[in-house]
Amino acid sequence: MNPGLGLAALAVVVTATIAFGVYGLRLSRGTSDFYVASREVSPLWNAAAIGGEYLSAASFLGVAGLVMAYGVDMLAYPVGYTAGYLVLLLLVAAPLRRSGAYTLPDFAEERLGSLAVRRVAAVLVAVIAWLYLVPQLQGAGLTLETVTGAPRWAGAVVVAVVVVGVAAAGGMRSVTLVQGFQFWLKLTAIAVPAVFLVLAWRSAGAPALTGPDVPRFGRTTVVTLQDPVRFDVTAPVTVTATGTVDGRPYTGRELTLGDGKHTAAGGTALTFPPGAAVPHRDGLRPASGASWSSPLSGAGGRAHPLYALYSILLATLLGTMGLPHVLVRFYTNPDGRAARRTTVLVLVLLSAFYLLPTLYGALGRVLAPQLLLTGQTDTAVLVLPQLTQAGEGGRLLAALATAGAFAAFVSTASGLTVSVAGVVSQDLLRGSTKGFRWASLAAGVPPLVMATATHGLPVADAIGLAFAVAASSFCPLLVLGIWWRGLTDLGALLGLVAGGGLAAVAVVLTSVRGAGRGWSAALLEQPAAWTVPVAFAVMVAVSLLTRHRLSPPAVDRVMLRMHLPEEVVTGPPPLPTPRRTPTPGG
Repeated sequence: MNPGLGLAALAVVVTATIAFGVYGLRLSRGTSDFYVASREVSPLWNAAAIGGEYLSAASFLGVAGLVMAYGVDMLAYPVGYTAGYLVLLLLVAAPLRRSGAYTLPDFAEERLGSLAVRRVAAVLVAVIAWLYLVPQLQGAGLTLETVTGAPRWAGAVVVAVVVVGVAAAGGMRSVTLVQGFQFWLKLTAIAVPAVFLVLAWRSAGAPALTGPDVPRFGRTTVVTLQDPVRFDVTAPVTVTATGTVDGRPYTGRELTLGDGKHTAAGGTALTFPPGAAVPHRDGLRPASGASWSSPLSGAGGRAHPLYALYSILLATLLGTMGLPHVLVRFYTNPDGRAARRTTVLVLVLLSAFYLLPTLYGALGRVLAPQLLLTGQTDTAVLVLPQLTQAGEGGRLLAALATAGAFAAFVSTASGLTVSVAGVVSQDLLRGSTKGFRWASLAAGVPPLVMATATHGLPVADAIGLAFAVAASSFCPLLVLGIWWRGLTDLGALLGLVAGGGLAAVAVVLTSVRGAGRGWSAALLEQPAAWTVPVAFAVMVAVSLLTRHRLSPPAVDRVMLRMHLPEEVVTGPPPLPTPRRTPTPGG
């Protein structure tokens, strides 16, 4: 892709983001504007804003990359991402909106009357948001490197600076405008090239997506490696090499790569003949043959695919309701009825969007199989438009896809930054507008440092781990806090620590040691299947043992507020103060 077009796409997204942010600043006059946009956002615009922040790097790039490499098992991610809003609609959306809370820690303290639970919830909000932010920034770096050749850290810095600036300038009012615009940009950016992608596939004779063995090059293909790569050859192949392969220099000479592992230096160009089996980057372990389209076939090297599938579904279904940047959007609706309508619209928008990354992943195996060699399957959405359309048309489609990718990073990172800034400013900086702006800076710096210091996992896998932590902590707190009077402050506290802590430890171990084998690796790589039940069990068991800590009048007051229709409750509750005096049970 022409680097100039890539930079132009980035400039358009940044300029539009700043423009909407400035416009939002003109509308933000009070604290309520910064935290919840004065609760005046319509269901349609709020649904678009939720889609804008929810369709992150994992959705725009990661789903296509995982489907391309590992097959239909990876559809668990988009299915879970979308169906999670159905669970949210049924169990959480309207009662949470009626609670009057501005943040998850607000809800925890309002429901349980405990400052300790509030503080633990605040820490978990930051942990989940940072786990979610890191792959956004890493995806931005990968995208800018792919389209312009810039250093990988540059894209992360650009997105972090823009996001912190917009959040600090106009708070939730600005971010809502930015995210609503960016959802429609992302949908356009992925849908328009998809039409040309399908046409290119049909003009090539509609080659089958699966074959009897590994993916093969459909035509003579030149693969230029930007970085050093260690790859695995499954069948001997004769290539023409220009560069350094296995430590030896070549200048347009043929060499035969035998079975096994090989290395190639950055800048090396390898020309593969038609029909050659596609090597894959060492450690990628892509699905081969019919296993790509066969559910629960162990694609991707997962030793226990049935467990992994159910754990992914559980994490994404239940983790959605525990994502702080998603929940804070429901506080911006005028009432609980509007919150329910917003959720239904979100389900429609997400269902339409997630068809498209799946299409890119499937067609990427036949139109751009070289991404399996470089290991950059996450870039399929970016490179496929230019590979399938020659000339200026292909470059323009690639620029449009690049703009959509940066919109995904910016919109999701904006929501995460606002959610963390709201919690930090409420709990540490007295809930002022000035405190919110300083908190925005504090929210963006730690994930930027982590993103530039580590390479990380594939973006969808990394974000899946954030979902696991959310499902293991806030999901039990919300479900039990909204629907069970017997939840006590001590039960909630120990449940948050047990579920969220165990999931966070699993995330850290997986990130440090990488993929493994056996049951120990499966349990750590996809922890939700056991950490969610642990969290629920601890909250229920401890609450039953500490029923004396309940304050029935306080519980009745909060439960009535959450479950009575809006017509019965007169007037919205006031803005929560950063700290309340705990009840005797807290």
